[in-house]
Amino acid sequence: MTTPTTENVTTLLVEPSSLSPRARAIRTVLRSRELSVAIVLLIVIAAAAIKSPDFVFSSTGWRDLLLTPSIMLLLAAGQTVVIVTRNVDLSVGSILGLSAWLTGELFVAHPGINPIVAFLIGIAAGAGLGLINGVVVGFGNVPSLVITLGTQYIFRGIVLTWAGSKLISASQMPDGFLNLGTKQILTIPVLFIVSLVIVLAVGYYLQTASSGRELYAVGSDPEAAVLYGLPVRRRVIGAFVLSGALAGLAGVVFAARYGTVSSSAGTGIEFQAVAAAVVGGVAIFGGSGSAWGAAIGAVLLVTINSALPIAGISEFWQQALVGALIIAAIVLDRVLAARQARKLIEARD
Repeated sequence: MTTPTTENVTTLLVEPSSLSPRARAIRTVLRSRELSVAIVLLIVIAAAAIKSPDFVFSSTGWRDLLLTPSIMLLLAAGQTVVIVTRNVDLSVGSILGLSAWLTGELFVAHPGINPIVAFLIGIAAGAGLGLINGVVVGFGNVPSLVITLGTQYIFRGIVLTWAGSKLISASQMPDGFLNLGTKQILTIPVLFIVSLVIVLAVGYYLQTASSGRELYAVGSDPEAAVLYGLPVRRRVIGAFVLSGALAGLAGVVFAARYGTVSSSAGTGIEFQAVAAAVVGGVAIFGGSGSAWGAAIGAVLLVTINSALPIAGISEFWQQALVGALIIAAIVLDRVLAARQARKLIEARD
């Protein structure tokens, strides 16, 4: 088969009915939201690199470019699983904070504990808190926005009561654990590799597993999913458990990345996670989106926050730009949904 040129690629976009599998794949990539966000990300990185070459072309700049988004990648992946079911989890920041403090306390109380055990305990703690969210949302039929906003304050209150004004420093955690925050493989930070593997696994699950596809069905039309016989309640609970588990993992990664933990760890990060998913193409109204799109959105938002100060842009305009991206993403979702609805009506008629 010949390689598609610009002319026949244009034809692919206009005449989908006669496409070969390869051509359909190319057409899908060209029209994907993920590609658009990735292009914007590359433009931001290029502009920052032109302004300050050290932003990318130094060992520190390259490491920070990959390492800084690691935590957000995990939260965005978990948030994607929840949002596609037409829900939202605003408690992930508090779960991260609680898991991070728990990790620090484990090393203080048991200095010889294996870091792998700390990771497992942090993930289990996050999954348990996510289960609380899922059970209340699934069985209480209460909007997830209300429930997770409440549990956000409850979980944060637990951290504040537990930690108080104390601080767990790097000297209280083992070097083997802290080295994860700086260790690299072929100049790529280990924590970024871990986060990327998790994102790919979540994305693969959503796209290929039957239970993953059912999450999209639940988000597209919950009532129709019930009539079809799908285990809607179980899927929603599972989504919150997975989101909580990834937030718990993010808490352990937070402790390894920064080396110090306080009661304020993760404060406000839940809104950034939601923003990353939405900017990355996950429909806030549920039913569509991908984990890797959310991951690209997470890297974009983190990179913007790092790149704009280099351009001399004030913090106010940084926040305004992020807000504009979120609004634009939501509006675009509504426009695309309306267009798709019109096409379905025309096809039916």
